[in-house]
Amino acid sequence: MTAHVIADDAEALKAAAALAEEFRAGAAERDAARRLPRAELDQLSRSGLLAVTVPAEHGGADVSTATLAEVFRLLATADASIAQIPQSHFAYVNVIRRQGTAEQQAFFSAELLAGRRLGNAQSEAGTRHVQDLRTRLTPRPDGSFLLNGVKNYCTGALFADWIPVLARAEDDRLHVAYVPSGAPGVTVVDDWDGLGQRTTASGTVRLVDVVVPADRVLPHHLTFDGPQLHGAVAQLLHAAIDTGIAQGALAEAAGFVRTKSRPWFESGLETAAEDPLLIQRFGELAVQVKAAQALLREAARTVDTARADLTDDTAAAASIAVAAAKVQAAQSAVEVANALFEVSGTRSALASLNLHRHWRDARTHTLHDPVRWKIQHIGRHVLSGTRPPRHGLL
Repeated sequence: MTAHVIADDAEALKAAAALAEEFRAGAAERDAARRLPRAELDQLSRSGLLAVTVPAEHGGADVSTATLAEVFRLLATADASIAQIPQSHFAYVNVIRRQGTAEQQAFFSAELLAGRRLGNAQSEAGTRHVQDLRTRLTPRPDGSFLLNGVKNYCTGALFADWIPVLARAEDDRLHVAYVPSGAPGVTVVDDWDGLGQRTTASGTVRLVDVVVPADRVLPHHLTFDGPQLHGAVAQLLHAAIDTGIAQGALAEAAGFVRTKSRPWFESGLETAAEDPLLIQRFGELAVQVKAAQALLREAARTVDTARADLTDDTAAAASIAVAAAKVQAAQSAVEVANALFEVSGTRSALASLNLHRHWRDARTHTLHDPVRWKIQHIGRHVLSGTRPPRHGLL
């Protein structure tokens, strides 16, 4: 595949806006038929957007975090599944930037600039909690490793060129093994049956005696030894997706009311869009969406400030700002997607219209990392100045 190389932030935003318009047209049909977006992801790769965080010394645009969040928001307004697929891609690009050797950074930068996609094999089902991982890297006499385990919720792995696998070494420390998707012993199973984000292919990855060269294993545990933005950036992209879902649902609701909804007979009005009760509700929903967008922008700016001067305090400020954005975005996505039916009327519930995909996507995506814990960390920071933990999920 030949990919365009994006030059700067402005070009990245222009490309994202153009792709969002293209992806919006087929989003409802793809979701209804569960048609996996292979062609659309190839477009995304060719556009160069998947390489926008490659450092300038390796030929990339190295865009700001604010630009990256806006790219995700734009894509999510059109198709939340497509927006979700590269979230882990960028999370594991960040691992390479922070923990990769010069040779590893050069190699993977070239892969990214060529349009290669990183998937995700991190979560596991049936363990005590999300950080209880059983996948193991076992050293071999020649310095390479054997990788064994079963991963679930592996968003994007089915479409990936490389699958970053979160695993523990013999010392129980966390590492990331970057495995070619077609490597012997790797099986990607398309068994995702979530009610929402139906075309993310968030299925199962099975790893049986997969041989991994030493130079494809990165010490992820070192990420959390000092101030870090790994969690803040990853969570910011989740917040951007939720914000995009909310905005997309609001736009679809407004379009439906303007063109298809009938006024309630007691209103005495000619169109539903003139109903003051509906106008009031749309105003309330718009405030929710605007608040989510504002907090998203503020969080992205705070992360960029921390990138320029990374300390314990700036990293904490970034995590708290992102947590606030994620709380608002998650609440807005669910509320607006649910209210779509309230304001649009009975016809909006027709399965053939598939307007419920917005609610299904919101309800599914907002299950990532419960916001109740984010509110706890925000409250502690306000009351006692307690910095949030460095576990990568905040």
